[in-house]
Order: sequence, then structure tokens, then C-alpha cells
Amino acid sequence: MADLRVLLADDHPMFLAGMRRLVEVTPGGTEAVAAAASLAPDVAVLDLHMPGLSGVEATRAITTCNPDIGVVILTMMDDDESLFAAMRAGAKGYLLKGEGPAEVVRAITAVGNGAAVFGPGIAHRLIDYFAAPRQAAVEEITGLTAREREILVLVADGHSNAAIAEQLFLSPKTVRNHVSNIFAKLHVADRAQAMLRARRAGFGS
Repeated sequence: MADLRVLLADDHPMFLAGMRRLVEVTPGGTEAVAAAASLAPDVAVLDLHMPGLSGVEATRAITTCNPDIGVVILTMMDDDESLFAAMRAGAKGYLLKGEGPAEVVRAITAVGNGAAVFGPGIAHRLIDYFAAPRQAAVEEITGLTAREREILVLVADGHSNAAIAEQLFLSPKTVRNHVSNIFAKLHVADRAQAMLRARRAGFGS
């Protein structure tokens, strides 16, 4: 921490008092943006609910003005809407205030060195969130026959029907029929959508 310049913004005086030895502090979002612009800290640690600008608005303003400043959200808010709003605004870390001081210091240090850090509970939710679309795509594709999956892999790799027919020693008409069945089973309208669905499920190179 000795080599990092850290700014903390929170509207709870007792919380600020407890963190004062660790960082430079400011009480609100508007002040945090101004302080970040003038002090250019390595890391800004923000709460989500603050007077003036919210933590999300302050994060967006800070990262837009100076992308080199890593923002860590330290908050009581553990809902998905708050988490993803902060991420979209440019936050590189998201911790709950129940985390111990060592975890907070570790996260600030990591973000200051260019990493992204999320508390253990938050990290598991991120993994589940991003895994869900792929799992759904995999389940859809398991409804295909072995031959249809084989053809879908080639479609995902950008091969034309003629090239697939040649590679699999099938007639072009047979390949067209398989491709039509694949589109129907995946509920897609065209080849581009089929390719996207296949790649989400891990098919294709």
C-alpha cells in the first residue's frame, strides 16, 4: 500500500474514520470525482450510495476522465443490478463492507497493480452469470443428432454446405437438409445465428 495513492469516498463518518489511516478520504461522489481529477490516485475506493453523484456515476466519470485510475466499489449492496452497473461503469473491483481489512487491502493493491478483484461471494455470482448462457446453449445442442452436431461444428468454423458435403462424403442436398434441421432445433433464422449459438456452446475453433 505504501507505493499506491488511494482515494476513498464514503458518506459514513465512522467507516471513513476506520479507513483514514489507509487512504485519503472524501465524503461524496462529486467530491470524489474532483479529488480524483486533481490528485490522480492509483485507486479510488467508492461506496455506491453517496450524496451528489452515486458511486456508479462517479466511477463512470473517474474512469472516463482518467482510465489509469482503478476503481474499487466497497459497499453494502450485493444485488446483481448494482454489481453489473458498477462493472459497466468501469469498476475493476467490487467488495462488500463485511470483508475484513486484509481483503480490502489485498483488493486495493491488486487493482492498483492492474488486476480486477471481486469478493468471494461476488466472484461466484459472476461465474454463475457468465456460465448460464453457455450452459443453455450446450443443452440446446445436446438435442441434435451426432451427424447434426458434426455438421454444426463445421458450420461454426465457417464452412459452406458444399465444403461440408465434400468433407463428410455427403450429397449437397443431404447437408442442406441437416442444416435446415439444425436451424429448426436451435430456433435460429440463419447461418450467422447458428454459428454464434455453436460458439457459445464451445463448438468450432
